[in-house]
Amino acid sequence: MPKKNPPTLAQHLCYKLYSTSLKMTQLYKPLLSALNLTYPQYLVMVLLWEEEGLGIKDLAQRLQQDSGSVTPLVKRLEAEGYLLRERDPRDERNRVLTLTEAGRALRAQGVEVAQAIVDGCGISLDEALALMSGLDQLSANLDARGKGGS
Repeated sequence: MPKKNPPTLAQHLCYKLYSTSLKMTQLYKPLLSALNLTYPQYLVMVLLWEEEGLGIKDLAQRLQQDSGSVTPLVKRLEAEGYLLRERDPRDERNRVLTLTEAGRALRAQGVEVAQAIVDGCGISLDEALALMSGLDQLSANLDARGKGGS
């Protein structure tokens, strides 16, 4: 029986996702450094620009992280003057996040960052939407497998 060769590195989907993610993060780096933000901090700000008043737990869940990973990001953003952490009146153990004026003002620059990323990717809006749709499907499939699905 002839031996089959394993797939090459370039034939691994996981590697394609990994290497592309690294390149995307590098595209963001100079744009975000001008705003004094790291990529993970930027993601926190994007969520808060979408919806203020999120708790740390909600924020962590949306970022698919644990609260312990998100809390240091939030503390640094608070130290930068972009947000405030206040006790949640419904759950004293949780902190609710609200943007400061500086955090709200940063949103306009966030729009510029998003446009620069679109331009930097060199693909059309339709291609970007198709990629995101495919990645959403892949993520849902992986979630289903992780929850005992097939």
